[in-house]
Amino acid sequence: MSKIKILHMYADMLDLYGDSGNMEVISYRCKMRGIECCIDKYSVDSEMPDFSSYDLIYIGGGADLEQQHISDDLQKCKDGIESARKNGSFLFLICGGYQLMGKYYRDADGNDIPGLGLFDYYTAAEPNRRKRCIGNIVIRTEFTGKTVDIVGFENHGGQTKDVKTPLGSVLYGHGNCTKSSHEGYFEKNVIATYMHGPCLSKNPEISDYIIEYCVNRNSDTPVKLGKLDDDLELKCRDIMKERLLNK
Repeated sequence: MSKIKILHMYADMLDLYGDSGNMEVISYRCKMRGIECCIDKYSVDSEMPDFSSYDLIYIGGGADLEQQHISDDLQKCKDGIESARKNGSFLFLICGGYQLMGKYYRDADGNDIPGLGLFDYYTAAEPNRRKRCIGNIVIRTEFTGKTVDIVGFENHGGQTKDVKTPLGSVLYGHGNCTKSSHEGYFEKNVIATYMHGPCLSKNPEISDYIIEYCVNRNSDTPVKLGKLDDDLELKCRDIMKERLLNK
């Protein structure tokens, strides 16, 4: 039986708009394929784990206050997370988790929360707290090797800039900045996005990209995932996309 091992970081503090549901989706889609899925949790002052032993490291979204609370602890994890990424662990990052992997996050009051600096982008919040990127979003992606339109919900004051390899181009909504042309960040083993919802329940292609990567991370014989019945999810997404793009 194939197996993937997941580390869910700060699940008790970073769970905006149902972000922890992403792990339920991964677990369910693994179960339907007979893949064992082990999910461990890490939070502030937990025993330091061996990050590289995990196939997937997941960090959800949180407001400024939560990001401040975890900042010092997250810095302690920097070397472990960076080493894990270089050793092929997959990073899946939502909103606050996305921001904190960059150089820094500057909040609306001008206070800098240091990021891990794994990537060159940085984020600064709008000083006017009423100016937020909020609402449904549609982006066009090609990370799976095919053109796929994915949908989600964004709500962020942060403006993320200097993103060299975005996840996709914005068809509707804002993206990394107010009325940006691109959204998120992507590498072969990194997906970072502002999409809540949870994101994976609406976009099975992202789930399966992550699962297939993790299953094959240490495998000598590549495995292709069998298809699941995603008819309902895809129909719901098509309806949402049609509503938004044909306004």
